[in-house]
Amino acid sequence: MMSLMVHLKTVAHLKGKSDRIAKVTFRGLSFYSRVAENCEDVAPFNEVFRWPIASRLDGNEMLEIQVYNYSKVFSNRLVGTFSMVLQKVAQEGHLQLTDTLIDDNNTSIKTSVTVEIRYQPMDGTVGSWSEGEFLDVPDDKDGIFSFETDSLLSSHGSGTSTGRSLQGSIPTFRKAGKGVLSAMKLTKIRSPREDHRRDEPAVLDMMDDLDRKAMRIAGSFEPDTVSLASVTAVTTNVSNKRSKPDIKMEPSSGRPVDYQISITIIEARQLIGLNMDPVVCVEIGDEKKYTSMKESTNCPYYNEYFVFDFHIPPDVMFDKIIKLSVIHSKNLLRSGTLVGSFKMDVGTVYSQPEHQFYHKWAMLSDPDDITAGCKGYLKCGIAVVGKGDNIKTPHKANETEEDEIEGNLLLPEGFPAERQWARYYVKIHRAEGLPKMNTSIMANVKKAFIGENRDLVDPYVQVQFAGQKGKTSVQKSSYEPIWNEQVVFTELFPPLCKRVKVQIRDSEKVNDVAIGTHFIDLRKISNDGDKGFLPTLGPAWVNMYGSTRQYTLMDEHQDLNDGLGEGVSFRARLLLSVAVEVLDITSPELTCSTEVQSEPISNISESATGKVEEFFLFGSFLEATMIDRKIGDKPIRFEITIGNYGNQIDGISNRSSSKKKKKDGESEDEENELIQNSSEEEGEEERDVASVSTTPAMRPVITDRNYFHLPYFEKKPCVYIKSWWQDQRRRLYNSNIMDKIADKLEEGLNDVQEIIKTEKAFPERRLRGVLEELSVGCSRFVTLANKDINQAGRTKLDRERLKACMREMDSMGQQAKQMRTQVKKNSIKDKLKLAQHFLQRLRFLADEPQHSIPDVFVWMMSNNKRIAYARVPSKDLLYSIVDEETGKDCGKVKAVFLKLPGKKGFGPAGWTVQAKLELYLWLGLNKQKKDFLSGLPNGFEEVKASNDTPSLQSVPPVTLVYNMKQVFQLRAHMYQARSLFAADSSGLSDPFARVFFSTHSQVTEILNETLCPTWDQLLVFDDVELFGEASELRDDPPIIVIEFYDQDTVGKAEFIGRTFAKPTIKMCVEHYGPPRFPPQLEYYQIYRGHCLAGELLAAFELLQIGQGGRADLPPIESSTDSERGPIVAVPLGIRPVLSRYRIEVLFWGLRDLKRINLAQVDRPRVDIECAGRGVQSALIQNYKKNPNFSTLVKWFEVDLPENELLHPPLNIRVVDCRAFGRYILVGSHAVTSLRRFIYSAPDKSSNHWATAAKLMNGYLVLANCGSQPRASPSVSSRTFSRPAGDIILNMEDPSVRKMDTIVKLDAMSDAVVKVDMNEEESKDKKKKKKKKGMAEEEEERDESVLDWWSKYFASIETLKEMLKAQEAAQAEAEEREDLEILVETGELKPDDLLLKGPKLKDKRRFPKDKKKGKEASDGTERRPVKLRVDELMVYNKELEMEYGEFEDWLHTFNLYRGKAGDDDEHAQDDDRIVGRFKGSLCMYKLPLSEEITRETGYDPNMGMFQSIPHNDPIKVLVRVYVVRATDLHPADINGKADPYVAIKLGKSEVKDKENYISKQLNPVFGKSFDIEATFPMESMLTVSVYDWDLVGTDDLIGETKIDLENRFYSKYRATCGISSHYSLHGYNIWRDPMKPSQILTRLCKEGKMDPPRYGPGGTVQVGGRVFQAPTEIDDENGLKKKTEEHLALTVLNHWEEIPRVGCKLVPEHVETRPLLNPDKPGIEQGRLEMWVDMFPMDSPAPGPALDISPRKPKRYELRVIIWNTDEVTLEDDDFFTGEKSSDIFVRGWLKGQQEDKQDTDVHYHSLTGEGNFNWRFVFPFDYLMAEEKIVISKKESMFSWDETEYKIPPRLTMQVWDADHFSADDFLGAIELDLNRFPRGAKTAKQCTLDMIRNEQELPTISIFKQKRVKGWWPFVARDENDDMELTGKVEAELHLVTAEEAEKSPVGLGRNEPDPLEKPNRPDTSLMWFLGPLKSIGYFIWHNYHWLILKVLGVVLLLLLLGLFLYSLPGYLVKKMLGA
Repeated sequence: MMSLMVHLKTVAHLKGKSDRIAKVTFRGLSFYSRVAENCEDVAPFNEVFRWPIASRLDGNEMLEIQVYNYSKVFSNRLVGTFSMVLQKVAQEGHLQLTDTLIDDNNTSIKTSVTVEIRYQPMDGTVGSWSEGEFLDVPDDKDGIFSFETDSLLSSHGSGTSTGRSLQGSIPTFRKAGKGVLSAMKLTKIRSPREDHRRDEPAVLDMMDDLDRKAMRIAGSFEPDTVSLASVTAVTTNVSNKRSKPDIKMEPSSGRPVDYQISITIIEARQLIGLNMDPVVCVEIGDEKKYTSMKESTNCPYYNEYFVFDFHIPPDVMFDKIIKLSVIHSKNLLRSGTLVGSFKMDVGTVYSQPEHQFYHKWAMLSDPDDITAGCKGYLKCGIAVVGKGDNIKTPHKANETEEDEIEGNLLLPEGFPAERQWARYYVKIHRAEGLPKMNTSIMANVKKAFIGENRDLVDPYVQVQFAGQKGKTSVQKSSYEPIWNEQVVFTELFPPLCKRVKVQIRDSEKVNDVAIGTHFIDLRKISNDGDKGFLPTLGPAWVNMYGSTRQYTLMDEHQDLNDGLGEGVSFRARLLLSVAVEVLDITSPELTCSTEVQSEPISNISESATGKVEEFFLFGSFLEATMIDRKIGDKPIRFEITIGNYGNQIDGISNRSSSKKKKKDGESEDEENELIQNSSEEEGEEERDVASVSTTPAMRPVITDRNYFHLPYFEKKPCVYIKSWWQDQRRRLYNSNIMDKIADKLEEGLNDVQEIIKTEKAFPERRLRGVLEELSVGCSRFVTLANKDINQAGRTKLDRERLKACMREMDSMGQQAKQMRTQVKKNSIKDKLKLAQHFLQRLRFLADEPQHSIPDVFVWMMSNNKRIAYARVPSKDLLYSIVDEETGKDCGKVKAVFLKLPGKKGFGPAGWTVQAKLELYLWLGLNKQKKDFLSGLPNGFEEVKASNDTPSLQSVPPVTLVYNMKQVFQLRAHMYQARSLFAADSSGLSDPFARVFFSTHSQVTEILNETLCPTWDQLLVFDDVELFGEASELRDDPPIIVIEFYDQDTVGKAEFIGRTFAKPTIKMCVEHYGPPRFPPQLEYYQIYRGHCLAGELLAAFELLQIGQGGRADLPPIESSTDSERGPIVAVPLGIRPVLSRYRIEVLFWGLRDLKRINLAQVDRPRVDIECAGRGVQSALIQNYKKNPNFSTLVKWFEVDLPENELLHPPLNIRVVDCRAFGRYILVGSHAVTSLRRFIYSAPDKSSNHWATAAKLMNGYLVLANCGSQPRASPSVSSRTFSRPAGDIILNMEDPSVRKMDTIVKLDAMSDAVVKVDMNEEESKDKKKKKKKKGMAEEEEERDESVLDWWSKYFASIETLKEMLKAQEAAQAEAEEREDLEILVETGELKPDDLLLKGPKLKDKRRFPKDKKKGKEASDGTERRPVKLRVDELMVYNKELEMEYGEFEDWLHTFNLYRGKAGDDDEHAQDDDRIVGRFKGSLCMYKLPLSEEITRETGYDPNMGMFQSIPHNDPIKVLVRVYVVRATDLHPADINGKADPYVAIKLGKSEVKDKENYISKQLNPVFGKSFDIEATFPMESMLTVSVYDWDLVGTDDLIGETKIDLENRFYSKYRATCGISSHYSLHGYNIWRDPMKPSQILTRLCKEGKMDPPRYGPGGTVQVGGRVFQAPTEIDDENGLKKKTEEHLALTVLNHWEEIPRVGCKLVPEHVETRPLLNPDKPGIEQGRLEMWVDMFPMDSPAPGPALDISPRKPKRYELRVIIWNTDEVTLEDDDFFTGEKSSDIFVRGWLKGQQEDKQDTDVHYHSLTGEGNFNWRFVFPFDYLMAEEKIVISKKESMFSWDETEYKIPPRLTMQVWDADHFSADDFLGAIELDLNRFPRGAKTAKQCTLDMIRNEQELPTISIFKQKRVKGWWPFVARDENDDMELTGKVEAELHLVTAEEAEKSPVGLGRNEPDPLEKPNRPDTSLMWFLGPLKSIGYFIWHNYHWLILKVLGVVLLLLLLGLFLYSLPGYLVKKMLGA
């Protein structure tokens, strides 16, 4: 039985006298000791605890002992804790030790504990053994240890990593397949997997067997070298990452790039403040731009567009802050007051989908008053465009959706709408290791005078966040400054700024310079999940890197210190922490401002960042080759540094020798104590071990004309460094585990992509294997990371991050497991995307934000100067006894390429290798030092430094001497390269390749004038000596470097690019044969810097030379090739198998040839060459007159490889034939892939349009069009092509019709079905839209009112709807797929699928119903059905994209000449284009089947290109329609442009300069232009938009080019789009001179089909299909006529369904083309909507052009009658009586500004808030129905040249004011009504409430344009101090809308004037001027206020009077009575 025993002996050095008790815990089970009573100093427990354990003891498990002061009454008080890792126990089985306890604060206390621990494993494998004695390795005969998924499992369950920790020579037990597992009887682990397997089909078991067989084949491979995730990996040679090491040479960051940020400010709403004049300021970095000012409104409408251009590095760009602020009443004199602002960094925008926020609402907040809440909303669009990004403007279904503010906030996905204010504390504790920042000369002078020696740096820390800066104080003269200050930012949380920039700066008199910079990425130090945590960091050390440390006045690498680019040296480390506290705004003691504060904080304890440990870094240089010759032949040495340790030139700024070793200011004796504690004798030795950080200098030896190497041969120099760092290895370990999982995943995914790319079988199996590995890896991470130790210095972030990572990894593992079952052949692409997403996630998680050990730098020094460096992350070198935690390069030989530092490494200098090192590195705790040589190739002897004391054992070696060497022969089979970089001015290169291996190099021959050289050459390297054990070499062969050069006749060969490869190795005992030999040719990507510079097709094998010498190697066929002399060709088994192909070339013509050497090209000819064979075109006799060729088709035969992927490129060259037989190369083009030109015979059996091979119209089109965008228009066009009309496509048999739809689905995409099914539905939607009051107004019922624009706007609506439908369809398809997967996995029965299917559809049927609620549904039936508007297609891209560039048979090849550019900045291939060759290719294997040649009318001269139109010149009328432009780049200073259109075709140019549109970035041109042209001479149409300028030349904004020739000849018939309906008159008139029936007849004839047969009952039969349509048409007079045109048109609209020749014909359309400006390549300058019609002049002339001139706005008049007001707030206090009253008047205006405001008269002295007016406002305005905008034209300022047209939404503003005689009037409240949708007025004043404004979204709205007349009560609102809305009055108004004509017929007067006057209001008299009768009015007041009182008083007085009278008269009366008178 396994058990762990702990003998707790004593606890000593206790304080005080007390009872003690101890608690011992292991694996969660605790035992208490007995109570040791009354002990003083020592507590003798002397007790044994025993834990029986079921699973092996893991080296990382913990034992914890806690000692308490025991109390019977109170709870026990903890004295201290001792915890240890049982690593040593697990290895040795027995351990006795005494150690100190640590208290609650993780600080060590005097008290110590003595324990003895024994571990008894089951099989006794752990014995006590001395160092250097290892376990026997079990005999691995049949590869039982190389298991299935090369997983990350190194051990089982709790993990016996015993084996690994010994020496790495014991194979770790990987997770095995089923059989192996059961053989190992580890049933405990097996069960979950078994259950999982049971559900899967038996195939998998079979695969397991295959896997096992595969393993046997793999023989004694280490599992690492073959990914055995599936059979595929073994049976097909999938190129593995291992054969293509991925090494990038050039630094990418820090290089400036072009960016353009465009911001549209649309409008603001709900701004806080009364009656303001808002302006919006847009600020990016230091640039500011302002909108115009809008007067007196809280919801201004701007619609202004701003563009900012930048040319800076990406890092700098993405940290810039975009700040939008609204400012109130800014003018020339004052800056205005800030209402609110919004901040976000550019990176947040760039990381959005499409790099943009489109029409979102930014929530404004006031930075000076954080308690205030939201200050309003600003609607804007922000887009960030880098080079090559294109921005798609999303079509919003309708604007109303955007008006809902809450759902459209300008925030990234997942952010809460209400962000809270938070404080961000950045605490700066201290720094160390700072470099000198001053020259020593000054210091020496100072020292001489003052006699003190000071540190030469005055550091302070500056923190930047969200556009604000804060800094600490300056610590004068200190290399180890201590600040203890915090910088506090107040910003909203979560922040929209991702990075905090922390910079140590040196304070100088002149200007401060940065010492080092660190960026804290907030996403990495927080987590937004439900179990997430706020940003937190540290306290942790961050390392800063930058330029080298020696101080120079002008530091060339200063940029590196500012955080741009990769730092080349350690600069300093800074101890900081970050915390965030979300503020409670209600608390009273809150400071309201967001100013940055800086305040002192308390010191933190030493141990807070972890216990300082001694680390040991060992490095051995096994080889140094490829040293750049430029360095010269001075002796070279290498230096390795970690932090400042090991840096001898400019490292630690020496203060005193004693501090050298010290870190963190530990005092001297403490340090010694540390050393002594770690066992006495060792301590003595260790003191003497000084660090050796540089290799001895050595003079380099020449390798070849470019490179040197150092002659290390068998003596390998070593370096070692001791350093002291806080022990935070756990962070790095977790990182490493994740990195390894990620590397494995990445490699697997690359495999899968390669399989897909090379079309090998079963990519889905490999992907399943990859996902399996991932899920295993994830679960392994969870077990490993979980044994998390409560070590010192664990920060909150460590704990939270660990939890978060475990959660993420766990869920990722689950998802991967689940996905694995869902990978199907058809879903592999999507699943691959998901897996890629996992990979990004993993990489993100693995990046540890809290640094610990600085990175290791390797420097090459010559002449004591630093030349080149490499930087190796320390985590990659870190050693751990657990395999997965070890860094990936720890104890491995790694090829390291040195590069030049900083900016020197940009551009060509950075491409040369400075040196290539084979380097062995190991970094670990000094305690683990015994393992540091474990990974070296075997067979070395250590040579120690000669020291006096020979007995030293533990000194690391200074050199290693290798006695075992292997001799190999390397064979490099260099077959060919393709698409190389053009290095000569001719646009070609003269390439040769140089192969480097170890210290050898060889060169291929030079092939002249080609970019696709086929060398077909075998290079043999004889007697290559390699060190190390054979099997190790084989697992990790050394890298071969292949460099490509261009040979120049004079001067040095020019570098083209480089690639890396690893050879396949054969040891002398192995057989040379399949599956590994002979090796297959593979493609290697050639890189030049970061850019691809071509690919190499080659194979490399490394053969060991055994005893028998070279005779034993497979023979090399000697050269039989007499021409090539000694060159050996690639042997047969490796070179590809060839077959005979015929390549036919169609020569059509040449276009746009530029001048060559200033001479015009006059007689060009085209040469085609492929694999050494070729053909020449006919000569063009006069290029100017006719650039087309006379002979159209020629062919040649050539031998090509059977494997299509290996086909060589085909070269097209154009030469100009000059006099005297001279030829000049004009330009060339290489067709890299001939695949798309391979002809495959049509499949007779299938006559369906999508699968039939298409010899359309005889033009050949590829059959495998599935993946080809060329053959069929893209999905979107197909889905939209069905108008929701009444076309029925009838078949003879209804069932066929159904079937047809389904087949179509397969061929195209799921989107089609949506449209087929839902024609009804989209009609419904339309009706609903009408209900909502959309663009079409009622008058448009009338046909005569419809114009082209009605059609255009209706189409845009449809486009938006279609996009929606498509999204829905996609979602539906995904859901279906999920269901299918469930069916396959057996969780659902197939028949459930049928039941569930329809439900799905219903769910998504009307996504918008919910919002509209009931009224939509009842409204639908009642509305009269809207007249159908015929629609056209609006493409939101170029037509070419939709139809595969119209290259259906005529292809365009760009001809290049001149050197290719290098820098991304200038490299535009477009600049190298010197012309275009038009033609085509067709290749096929010989012999060709008879069928084709036997077809009727086959012309043998034309080969495959039958019935191609003739290429004689043809005259064409080109009609260009330009509709409008959007988002133009502003060209004038005012941020606007004055655009006009210019059109150029050949020589003719039309400039529409006089019709420029003033100050508009979205101009509507609405123009058509006719130009006559002759193809082919004039076929490139350029449409440009210029900016008109009053003085100077007009600037080009952007232009677009259209190749008309390809369109003209295309079978898609792009000459004149086919409309969806045929009509003879009206807005939809047929534009083409040929009628549909004529077009149809012609198409049938060209397609060699029978002509259409028109049948009775409106049917027509074409090509075996029957179509049906109406047969009558109305002419102008409304008479019906019979016609066949509808029928013909129906066929044309469905032409793609005709078998064999069918294709989608271009419909009537508008295309959107991006405008580009040559000065700003690649960045869109706006878009142009347009289309082109072409009519050949030999056919009948077309009718007049369509009228698309912009709609003139319609003139309207809005009459508003203000009847009454009520409950208006009373503002004034009465002078005499203190009475509240108001003098009310109402102000109103309609247009955007107040210039047309109108006021009523004043209702004086209203005491109840009631006012009577009967006053009429009259607002005339021009209105565009379709756009729902009012159009105003006015001059922008007094200096403007002309009027500018503005479009603003129709909003009526009414305000209520209190008139004052002397002071300014007081604003009381306002209401704004959007005339298109405003709430219906209340019937009475009582029903009129604030809810009419508050719940605007829910209430039904009306449009004045529909209702014409509305009357009711509306509320006036204003905001109170707390920004809440309050009701300030109600107004009864009547709105009446009339057209200008009606207004003329029945005019009305303003106010109460004639005509149609209103009666005077009936106002109470006090409302007359009160000073007319002050007494009267005072009487009124008294009565008004006190009438009850007065009445009561009167009553009482009367009573009293009566009483008085009674009393008064009583005596007299009594007397009378008594006297009886």
